[in-house]
Amino acid sequence: FLRPLGLRLLFPPHNPTGRVFTSQELTRLADFCMQRDIIICSDEIHSGLVLDKDKKHIPTACLDVEVAKKTITLMAPSKTYNLPGLGFSFAVISDPGLRKQFKNAMHGIVPHVNTFGFTAALAAYRDSGKWHGALLDYLRENSKIVEETISRIPGLTTTHVEATYLAWIDARGLGGNDPAGFFEKAGVGLSDGKDFGAPGFLRLNFGCPKKLLEESLAKMERAVLSG
Repeated sequence: FLRPLGLRLLFPPHNPTGRVFTSQELTRLADFCMQRDIIICSDEIHSGLVLDKDKKHIPTACLDVEVAKKTITLMAPSKTYNLPGLGFSFAVISDPGLRKQFKNAMHGIVPHVNTFGFTAALAAYRDSGKWHGALLDYLRENSKIVEETISRIPGLTTTHVEATYLAWIDARGLGGNDPAGFFEKAGVGLSDGKDFGAPGFLRLNFGCPKKLLEESLAKMERAVLSG
């Protein structure tokens, strides 16, 4: 809806690679957009899931005042606090003119926030600090399990996940043209890299109980070794 102004989408932290962008990377991108009068739509829905303790999420709009004027920041508690079914999300838009355009485009398309969703979001952001800390510790352990297991499976490689609960796996070493289908037959459903423009890659969601994760990884390992 903002296409006449020029709109570019940004996903920090990144899905599916799990990267936390540095201030230098964000500044280079912002400078590029500012020079070309491009609006930045920054989807920061995974910002509460930074796993590496030496990394920090930097909101794009916080780079400087001029960047903020050209930025739409999208946020929601759904990923971090597992509330997607409650229908709560919000946008932070500091520029009044851009905010008006956004609201006009939403009219009749995007529903109002419901009371249940609002109450759940308030509880998540205000009262769930200890739970959030425990969640990050749990995900760090799961991420370690994924990295260690994938490293010993022939034909598969992955990179360290700095944020999110998503591992990006390079399965091109298996030699087939449908790694998602291969592992699905083994009982493990993974996101197909084709959907991200990267055939031969897979996205694994490790935001689950450790037992389920270990069982799934064991199935993947057996499938590769047997065949």
